[in-house]
Amino acid sequence: MTNEADSSALHKIDLMIMGAGPAGARAALRAKASGLRVVLVDENNDAGGQVWRPLPDGFSRLSGVASSAEARDGDALRLELRKAGVVCLFGHKVWNIGSDLRTDVISPEGSVSWLPSALLVATGTTERVIPFTGWTAPGVMGLAAATILLKSQNMLPGRSTLVAGNGPLLLAVANGILKAGGQVAAVIDLASRTDWMLTLPALKARPDLLWQGLRWQANLRLAGVPVLYRHGIDSVVSTPQGFDAHVKPVDSSGAPLSGAARVFSVDCVTVGHGLVPGTDVTRLLRARHRYAAESGGWIAESDEMGRTSVKGLYVAGDGAGVAGAAAAGAHGELAALACANDLGRISTEHYSRERTALLSQRRKPALFGRAMAGLMALREGAVAAIKPETIVCRCEDVTRAEIDAAVHEGARDLNQLKAWTRCGMGPCQGRTCSDVAGALLAIHVGSREDVGCFTGRAPLRPVSLAEVAGQYTYADIPIPKAAPL
Repeated sequence: MTNEADSSALHKIDLMIMGAGPAGARAALRAKASGLRVVLVDENNDAGGQVWRPLPDGFSRLSGVASSAEARDGDALRLELRKAGVVCLFGHKVWNIGSDLRTDVISPEGSVSWLPSALLVATGTTERVIPFTGWTAPGVMGLAAATILLKSQNMLPGRSTLVAGNGPLLLAVANGILKAGGQVAAVIDLASRTDWMLTLPALKARPDLLWQGLRWQANLRLAGVPVLYRHGIDSVVSTPQGFDAHVKPVDSSGAPLSGAARVFSVDCVTVGHGLVPGTDVTRLLRARHRYAAESGGWIAESDEMGRTSVKGLYVAGDGAGVAGAAAAGAHGELAALACANDLGRISTEHYSRERTALLSQRRKPALFGRAMAGLMALREGAVAAIKPETIVCRCEDVTRAEIDAAVHEGARDLNQLKAWTRCGMGPCQGRTCSDVAGALLAIHVGSREDVGCFTGRAPLRPVSLAEVAGQYTYADIPIPKAAPL
């Protein structure tokens, strides 16, 4: 495994893989084994993604984490990549991709470009937070951010933390905090006990994770942590000691019910309302997309092997529809197998045999993952209850009232809303706000399909002009000859 690239030329390869989480890393291993010239690129310093995020150099895992299955699986994956000799570009940022799949990358040494025959996008998801009063205050963070602090930095998000939102990450974060010696004031779950019970048939497909979930719940009970089902955060108010989090019961849509709020005094609030697939690359390349709430939102249309409507463009993992880390690995291998077959590097017999085996390997974990994705699906009542003064787009400070005003003035899709309010124009380019902004717009327009999604544009990530331009002098700038008079 190498982390170097020569920036002096346009590098031609068979397959570029974006994202080194479970899907991208397994895809790279499968592609390498199939004889493809493959490059794996990721902004992080090593493989693993969010679920198998490695510790920085010099860090040791907190007590109880070192022996976890996630830690072992992540370490094993990174070792396998090194042994296989996969070319890995860690700490590299893809900022543009052309229609010919030319991929422009910012490396620590400067700008470098690759020209792959195929591109596999395995960039995962972005966490969704349904805005509420106080959600932008320092000390209020996403469940994913709390996970990073616990797994990768050996840090508690706070001394006393309120854990809120919906989905299995609630239990994971709450247990991680307890394991690390922190206090959990309460777990606030938008879902009901019945919602969880309805997932039991799918949970039986992964008995190991079912038992893990039961152990997590038992740990919370033993620690005396209250779990409030069918509740949500109404507001968070700063105090000299931290926050007063006001929690209310909600209906099945997530809309708050009338009645007095229950107040929790804490110094940290961590909250997450599910995951949204990352589609910035597939939107940039103008692949066809569809809206699937049960899969996280907008996803690129693809077959079971990850082929999209754009020739040479493949998707895999949760970025193609939320189904969980266990299913993502097999999906990544399926996409790499399809690429090897489409490029004529493997026989039809090999393709058919491996395809059948991988589809079978993916089926059960995908069933479990989709059940969890259903628990994390956007709840429209919670969106409709966002107060007018609440900020929806954090980058540009766009409020619910400004979005509603734009609709009343004639905005009918997300790109019009973006032009009129700057919602989605900040550094995150709508990754944080687009799902909720689209849901708010759909309340007036009629459906998420009518609202659409933001047009993908370069740069995919914030880059400076100095990074893109590299080292040059004015003498390097070509001067055209004067035109004849």
